[in-house]
Amino acid sequence: MYDKYQSPLSERYASKEMQYIFSPDMKFKTWRRLWIALAETEQELGLNITDEQIAELKEHAEDINYEVAKEREALVRHDVMSHVYAYGVQCPKAKGIIHLGATSCYVGDNTDIIIMTEALKLVRKKLLNVLAELAEFADTYKAQPTLAFTHFQPAQPTTVGKRGALWMMELKLDLDDLDYVIDSMSLLGCKGTTGTQASFLELFEGDQDKIRQIDGKIAAKMGFEKCQPVSGQTYSRKVDTRVLNVLAGIAASAHKFSNDIRLLQHLKEVEEPFEKNQIGSSAMAYKRNPMRSERIASLANYVMVDALNPAITSATQWFERTLDDSANKRLSVPEAFLAVDGILDLYLNVVDGLVVYPKVIEKRLMAELPFMATENIMMDAVKAGGDRQELHEEIRKLSMIAGKNVKQEGLDNNLLELIAENPKFGMSLEELKKSMDPARYVGRSKEQVEEFLAEVIQPILEQNQDLLGLTATINV
Repeated sequence: MYDKYQSPLSERYASKEMQYIFSPDMKFKTWRRLWIALAETEQELGLNITDEQIAELKEHAEDINYEVAKEREALVRHDVMSHVYAYGVQCPKAKGIIHLGATSCYVGDNTDIIIMTEALKLVRKKLLNVLAELAEFADTYKAQPTLAFTHFQPAQPTTVGKRGALWMMELKLDLDDLDYVIDSMSLLGCKGTTGTQASFLELFEGDQDKIRQIDGKIAAKMGFEKCQPVSGQTYSRKVDTRVLNVLAGIAASAHKFSNDIRLLQHLKEVEEPFEKNQIGSSAMAYKRNPMRSERIASLANYVMVDALNPAITSATQWFERTLDDSANKRLSVPEAFLAVDGILDLYLNVVDGLVVYPKVIEKRLMAELPFMATENIMMDAVKAGGDRQELHEEIRKLSMIAGKNVKQEGLDNNLLELIAENPKFGMSLEELKKSMDPARYVGRSKEQVEEFLAEVIQPILEQNQDLLGLTATINV
């Protein structure tokens, strides 16, 4: 196992559940389910296919004779026909009706849609669990004041929970897109070599009514509501583009979260989980690197760029089909899903174990709060009879002095002391310090979190209660 390349997506990042969805076993068993659905449909519409033949196909739907198919493919160089042959070896009575009237894309493309749909559902499940963990985090810290930033410069305070709500809002938008794409997924159906169903005109002797029923019956048997109304030989490769765009959106949201955690960990305000025996650095034993968040960012970069692959493939298809999509699809689509699966496991793991340091948060906020409280101080001074324009200029000058003391002299912020010494304000240091309650400056942060959770997030979680309760294990 050490003498050939192995994908890190399988070895390190993706879950076994997602790996199985894109496994050969899932693929080829789905092919057999599709052949059974086709045979049943053709029998129902009047072709001479017996119950015995269909029973034989069902008997061997799961026990695929892979070696026979592999030997046949080495001879004929065609994967679909090799598996038709192998299925026929196991089902001699049904051999002649397997794949009747179909082209390779009947099993290939329909299977791709089925697999992507199952993978999207797993992504949705994990995204919902991340939302549930974030909801708990946001609720816990909804009233914890913290310094907010614009341009990574100190700005008006917010709360730790409100910041969590911002992360959730992005995932809520991703969930909306995800649900839309899942709901719009439709099978190719059985359209023939150029999408015209010409072979079925022959099979059903031109009976248009019967031919019109084929796709609907196959879709129902495979658990779908519909097939694409028109196509060439393949489903439109724009479907792959839509799917990977949703995955790229989730990756972008996770990347943003991971950036914030990495910055907060640098500030020592919030820290991702760090295990008892974990090594942060091979050289610096004291270090606690945010490796999980960094891995989220790394995988997210890959997914966002990978989304270009199906877009380019879709744009460059010729007429009813070309085969230059095949190799690219085999790589870009599964790997995007495997990477997003790994991202969501990491996201869940990080949120589940986030450590918040309120004392550090409070210290940084209080160091900056005098600057942010100047508007309130000025208003109080005006109420006591001061001139707003004059007081504004005085505060501006004093803020410059205090800022210089902090930045150039390395001293503590002494703005309050400077204001107290200025007779134009008529306020004592004790009075000024009373205005330093951080909760006065966070606006409606707490209420916004409560309303967001109650009105937006909780209804979603209640509707999907059966999907919650996941925990994520990180391999490395």
